[in-house]
Amino acid sequence: MKAGIDKIGFYAPHLYVDMTKLAESRNVDPDKFTIGIGQEKMAVPPMTQDAVTLAANAAVDILEDSDKEAIDFVIFGTETGVDSSKSAAVYVHELLGLNPYARAIEVKQACYGATAGIQMAKAHIAMNPDSKVLVLGSDIARYGLSTPGEATQGAGAVALLISADPRVMALEDESVYFTADIMDFWRPVYSDKAFADGKLSNEQYMAFFSRVWEQYKVKTGLALSDFAAICYHLPYTKLGYKALKTVLEEGTEEVQERLLASYNVSTGYNRNVGNIYTGSLYLSLLSLLEQTDKLVAGDRIGMFSYGSGAVGEFFTGILQSNYQDYLNIDRHTELFASRSEISVPEYEAIFEETLPTDGSTVKLDVEIDPARICLAGIADDKRQYVNKVKSVSY
Repeated sequence: MKAGIDKIGFYAPHLYVDMTKLAESRNVDPDKFTIGIGQEKMAVPPMTQDAVTLAANAAVDILEDSDKEAIDFVIFGTETGVDSSKSAAVYVHELLGLNPYARAIEVKQACYGATAGIQMAKAHIAMNPDSKVLVLGSDIARYGLSTPGEATQGAGAVALLISADPRVMALEDESVYFTADIMDFWRPVYSDKAFADGKLSNEQYMAFFSRVWEQYKVKTGLALSDFAAICYHLPYTKLGYKALKTVLEEGTEEVQERLLASYNVSTGYNRNVGNIYTGSLYLSLLSLLEQTDKLVAGDRIGMFSYGSGAVGEFFTGILQSNYQDYLNIDRHTELFASRSEISVPEYEAIFEETLPTDGSTVKLDVEIDPARICLAGIADDKRQYVNKVKSVSY
């Protein structure tokens, strides 16, 4: 039985800041941001969007009533959850009106969380082939204004519907994963901003890719020539390119050209959103699938997932017949086209806004946010969410 990705949804906030203008305001050569790290725009979340709402908005457009009834497991990968006890998956489960006879959990391991969720989903589908699993990767990357990591911030979510007989991509069984205790990136419970050793993190990303790739070849007998494309977790788009370059010499000139062309296409969405942590790899995959006509059914796509701290995995998927028919290209094109640019001062003001932590009540204006699902405020230490179409709030 095949199991894999049946549908993919994506959402990013409606606001963004231009990276060239951000560089100029920081007295940095714009080429350092746009070429050096490979970013063009950074999604900026308003107060009405958090990890829960981003995930719910990513999923809401791809789920039909039959999906909602069949989903009996919701797995939410995030490193910017909203509660230390209650899973973000439970909130999304209610906001989307899913089958109540379902499991709902949150998974955490830095940017690896959604990949862990997908592997759990595969096992669940193997035992329950008539069910479906909703896997969510949703995050808001925050490092602080004028910090070294500021240019790699971002916000957004990817939703993946995992099922038997998937219509987009069947996930192959063989994968290689590796874990080591490394302090390259972390966020203590008392901080709303991440800490990072950028140089170490880049080095470990490259080292982990080398380890899992070499072991994958031994385990499977496959070679670089067996891949139509390789997608990467992209904290910033130049990092995946550096990793790909380390293996290109294993292929012929034709293979190298194919993989480089596919890689460039796969970075399109990430370049215009920024780092979305757990969803980053799958945004890269989505960008590739929705923006190229070079792929065909039967093509093998490699995927490298990395979560600082650190866990890495290399796994693969096979594209299915007519997979393009099950993508949401028009919706995602509209999403990007409808975003609004804000100035650097406006971005800084939004960044400095925070929700109360003293138990006080706050009500947010959800009408200025075009998103269907929003955070409406806090009352009695409880987040208040609203689905504007469903007309359900709690």
